[in-house]
Parts: sequence; C-alpha cells; structure tokens
Amino acid sequence: MDASILDYELPPERIARFPAQKRDESRLLLYERKSGRVEHLHFRDLPNLLSQQFDFFINDASVLKARIFANKESGGMVECLALSPSTGDETLWTCMLRPAKRLKIGSTFYKEGFFKARIMEKFDDGTASVKFELAPGISNMVELTESIGVVPLPPYIGRDQRATDYDRDFDNARYGTVYADPQKRVAAAAPTAGLHFTNQLINGLKDIGHEFYKLTLHVGIGTFKPMTSQTVEEHRMHCEVYEIPPETLKAAIKRERPNLAVGTTSLRALEDFYRKHHSELPKYALASAPYIDSASLFVYPPQKLLSADAMITNFHLPRSTLMCLVSAFISPGAETGIKTLKELYKIAIDKSYNFYSYGDAMLIL
Repeated sequence: MDASILDYELPPERIARFPAQKRDESRLLLYERKSGRVEHLHFRDLPNLLSQQFDFFINDASVLKARIFANKESGGMVECLALSPSTGDETLWTCMLRPAKRLKIGSTFYKEGFFKARIMEKFDDGTASVKFELAPGISNMVELTESIGVVPLPPYIGRDQRATDYDRDFDNARYGTVYADPQKRVAAAAPTAGLHFTNQLINGLKDIGHEFYKLTLHVGIGTFKPMTSQTVEEHRMHCEVYEIPPETLKAAIKRERPNLAVGTTSLRALEDFYRKHHSELPKYALASAPYIDSASLFVYPPQKLLSADAMITNFHLPRSTLMCLVSAFISPGAETGIKTLKELYKIAIDKSYNFYSYGDAMLIL
C-alpha cells in the first residue's frame, strides 16, 4: 500500500496552537461505524452520547518537561530533548540535540547552577547518548527538568519556548491530562486524546455507571513522526514500554462492559497485550501483579483490532502511523478505513474543527 494514500491537505488555520479555554469545551465528531452516522457535538456531551456503559482505558503517563535550553562551553545555545535514561545509569540519557551537526562527541554544554553534560556517543537516528553531572541539591533528571525544562511541544504548535514572555506554566499544565500520575514522568509527548477530560466529566461518567481503568505507556517521540517509507508495510515502528495493572487487565479481558480506548497510546498497549496472549487471556484475568512489556506493534489496514470496541482520538498528522491505527479500527479487516477516515477529516475541515495535539476529538463507536 503506497504511503501517499495517507496524505491530505490541511489549511494552516486548522492547526490548533492553543487548546480550548476549558478542556471539555473541545468539539467532538461522533462517527458510528455500523450506520455511518456522523454528529457534531462537544466533548462535554460525552455522557449523553453513550447508550450503554463502557470501561474507559486511559494512559496515566505524565509528560516529562524534557526540553532544556543550555549553553555550549565554546559559546552559543544548545537545545536538549531528554528522551529516556540508560538502564543502570540514571545520569546517562538518550537525547536529541540542536544544533546536532555542530555538537561532536566529547562536546559539553551546561546551565550554570543546574548541570553540566557531555556527549558520549551519537547515533544514526539523530539521537545521542549524553552524560549529565547534576549540581548539588538536584537529585535526579526528573527534578532537573521540573526545575528548568519545558514540555516538548510539537513544532507545528509554533510556540517560541525560549522567548522571555513564553508562558511555561500554561503549557506545562495543559499539555497533560488531569489524571496523569506525577510519579510517572515517562512520556516524551502527551497522550492527547485524554486532554479533553475534566475531573468533573470523569466523575459524571462514573456516576452513571462507566468505569475508568489506568495503564501506562511510555509515549516516545517517534509516535508523531511521519512515515518515510514508500509503502505502509515497509515502515518500522519505534518501541515503547508499557505497564498494565492487574485490575486493568481483569477489566480488559472480562469485558463485562465494552472496552473504550482513550487515545492511540492506550489502544496500542491493550492491543499489543491482546495479540501476544490472546490464547491465554483467562490466565491473565487472575493476575496479581502488573503486566510489563514493550510494544513495537504497527497496526494498519486491513488488520483487525482485538482489544477495543470504541475509541476516542484526535485528528492526526498526514502519513502517520496514528492514521493507520485509526483507519484499521474504523473498518476492521478492510482497507476502506483509510478512505473513510479521510472523508471524516474532510468533513471536520469543512466544519472548522481544530487538528493535532491541542485540537478537537473524535468518538468512534
């Protein structure tokens, strides 16, 4: 399948640079797979849209304030995006650096009073291994990033995070879900479908019989990278660690209510587990410990998804693996899901929905 089938035209004004004033004031496009019905609502209408009770599966990963601005020893600025720590050494991190070509192995950069870092190795994928020496009083990298870092907003949001008038607190609060666990700062990007929930909305859904179950997927920066291969099938997915608590496993397996995945990150974790253990699911319904694994699962049409009956998702970038997953969910076992998804995107554009991370949402039933 040629990857160009996932291209579409998006007017620049439809890219959301800021979220809705209130989270659940985002718009919501409802698509019903069996009937083809489309409705235009707001996210706060969610309790009235669901004719039956669902189990909601949410990703409680917090976004690491991973973008750090620093100085080169030789002068000039460095932008460091801390992605993940190395096993066994919490001061050795895989990072993305700018200006990448000018920063050689052995180069150092620093922020006075906070850290000094040295580039230990550079890799073909554009990342580098960086050793951090933290200043006295700073115990770990999460503490460092909480002090001086900013959330790694995607470039299409168009925010100058170095500017003196940049509102760090605004994006640090809004580029994350209300249910994110501050002890799990493991995401390089926000699980954006969950950005629309308020605590009031969640409590209202619980009051009418819906249940919420948490899992944690370590969202990697590769989540939003467009495919560069000529065909969809040639693309190779990045790998992400995930953890599913025993109570979430039990609910996902028993399906006493239909499963509703909030976002592609929740769905990837559930689907990876389901595909690996589909023949032995009853055993895991009795588990007393979290299930921990890593997923490099690439879902695209005409695959079928086993783990979810409904999903909430945002409007995604052209030629992205996220479009592939949503297309497969829309039309299980058929390639027509891509065509349908692009038709829905066209409707959304014509109706002035906002796209991408800070944009509006879709509910697919």
